Amino acid sequence: MKTIILIGANGKMGQAALTGLTKHKVITAGRSANSYDYQVDITSEISLRKLFKEVGHFDAVVNTVGVCEYASFSEMTEEQWMNTITSKMMGQINIVRIGQEYIADNGSFTLITGILNVKPIPFAIADATTSGAIDTFVKCVAYEMPRGIRVNSINPTVLEEAWDVYGDMMPGF
Repeated sequence: MKTIILIGANGKMGQAALTGLTKHKVITAGRSANSYDYQVDITSEISLRKLFKEVGHFDAVVNTVGVCEYASFSEMTEEQWMNTITSKMMGQINIVRIGQEYIADNGSFTLITGILNVKPIPFAIADATTSGAIDTFVKCVAYEMPRGIRVNSINPTVLEEAWDVYGDMMPGF
């Protein structure tokens, strides 16, 4: 049995991930202190370090969170771009950057991107751009990870659990 930190277990993606982790010890983490085992803000280095130190030993991290702003390119503000970059991109990069110091040898990080950088839709340019950046980051950083640590990204399409929220935006997915 592995010890896995699941960031965002209460969300649609997190709930789907949780169903596949039943044979492991799962420690949940997220923004809400009342809903998770640990509170964490992936945009904060201090918060991530606190999480990893308090958990102690862990074999894997699965991240299912990252805020994305949606608007047309011509109307997307710098603030909207930065919100997406800070959370979806840098938040996940920092999970790996900081987490590598704490994770067990031969551990694993799984990051979420999504299908939009492969099959773009209108108004999702920030999501698609940061998802593409994470996919590239994972391919590159895999060569540099110490102690047998692995890094993966997954690009799911719309999950059945999230169809009621995203289905109208993504017909045919």
